[in-house]
Amino acid sequence: MVKGSCHCGNVAFDVEGEPGSVIECNCSHCSRKGYLLWFVPRDKLTLHTPPEALATYKFNKHFIDHLFCRNCGCAPFGFGVDPKGREMASINVRCIEEIDLSTLQRIPFDGRSR
Repeated sequence: MVKGSCHCGNVAFDVEGEPGSVIECNCSHCSRKGYLLWFVPRDKLTLHTPPEALATYKFNKHFIDHLFCRNCGCAPFGFGVDPKGREMASINVRCIEEIDLSTLQRIPFDGRSR
């Protein structure tokens, strides 16, 4: 179990598991934000914050709810569905407490071409 939050702490969450590899997407949104994404089933993320503390941004095909803190603007995770229709959470591992990013395998994903 890992703990995460936005910058100001208004959005707090736990995720079951440990990231070993992350997706580094080159789409316009992910590259501008610097996301390193760890995908988990939605039920593995426990939010400790009222949903009202979050705002949602959708772009392109509107498949993913990119969630961010209304106070500091930090974007710790998003919600969507995988190709098989399962609810998923995409965790921005940069928002996980005490993580050593150098230990994670980065898998490039060409989101720019999609």
